[in-house]
Amino acid sequence: MCETCGCGDPALVPVEIQESLLAGNDRAAAHNREHFAKAGVLAVNLMGSPGSGKTALLEATARAKKAGLRLAAMSGDLATQNDGDRLKRAGIPARSITTGSACHLDAELVHKGLHDLPWRDVDLLVIENVGNLVCPAVYDLGQQVNVVALAVTEGEDKPLKYPVMFRKADLVLLTKVDLLPHLDVDVAAIENALAQTMPACEMIQVSAKTGQGIDEWIDWLNHHRSSIARKATS
Repeated sequence: MCETCGCGDPALVPVEIQESLLAGNDRAAAHNREHFAKAGVLAVNLMGSPGSGKTALLEATARAKKAGLRLAAMSGDLATQNDGDRLKRAGIPARSITTGSACHLDAELVHKGLHDLPWRDVDLLVIENVGNLVCPAVYDLGQQVNVVALAVTEGEDKPLKYPVMFRKADLVLLTKVDLLPHLDVDVAAIENALAQTMPACEMIQVSAKTGQGIDEWIDWLNHHRSSIARKATS
């Protein structure tokens, strides 16, 4: 019988853990990161809740005249290829990854997905993670930056309720801001919640519908892309 918790399971035995449960994933992520760095490609892990506007954001990015970035994407979902199909219609080379029951992408899934994308020919690879504010933040994919899409419809306290996600974010995109005139949402309260969770709070307000903030988002991407490209050439 387990004497520690009293669960009554006679088969429980002590096990010494010699390696992190995520060690295999971390090795695959490091391998992916080496690929991206050598090619000078900026890899972005785009995370957020279902319906936060991740796919619409990428469509708006592709439409923007200022973009100047060659963009490819991977799109993770449990059961459909709908988002990947949308990205292809927007002119973005895209690969759908169907996870079945997994609530996140992992580094090995991303590595396999690279085989079906011309990712070395682009400046920016966006990995649109499965819609979830918990698990995707735990798994390193080999990306250089983490971006979280947070819709104004989700509530002002989301960063406080899901701190791990926002703690690991390099940037938060406050999406669907065109809806603000119709909602009782305090943007300052969202910024305050982010300031309590993000090591360096950085947020851009965007609307895929009106184009607000998209140029600023592209400037942010270009800044990080330039840094990656300089390292690759040196």
